[in-house]
Amino acid sequence: MRLLTEREQTVAVAESLTGGLVAAELTEAPGASQGFRGSVTAYATDVKQKVLGVDGSLLAERGAVDGEVARQMAGGVRRMLGADWGLSTTGVAGPTPQDGQPVGTVYVAVEGPDGTGKTVALRLNGGRAEIRRESVRSVLELLSGELGEDARAQDTEQNGGN
Repeated sequence: MRLLTEREQTVAVAESLTGGLVAAELTEAPGASQGFRGSVTAYATDVKQKVLGVDGSLLAERGAVDGEVARQMAGGVRRMLGADWGLSTTGVAGPTPQDGQPVGTVYVAVEGPDGTGKTVALRLNGGRAEIRRESVRSVLELLSGELGEDARAQDTEQNGGN
């Protein structure tokens, strides 16, 4: 949250398997209200479509546990809540497979102010709680990495290239 606050930027979160844990982690930091816009816990597939704007044919074809679904979730929550950055988590925490995907299959995504972003596929081991915790850590690490890259790009632009 520190990097976001320093840059006067905001973040919004769309969560599925993490069920609000990313939002809880972000709001743990003092002063989080300066950078945290809000979150949507889109546990049900139809909520991903109706609330976050994930393409219905994509959901029908691939299911909710998919990298493109994660990307659309991040973009949807960013736009819906008016944030600079959107984060998302979708996957299978267990105890049983979902949408033909094994337990531990997780996708995390981030979308930035320019509408571009990154999606990461994870194959996690452990029980339900461990998979959810590692998903939270991974999406926050992804945001941190993107904020660092964005800061380096801005610095390069401000200092005349290279």
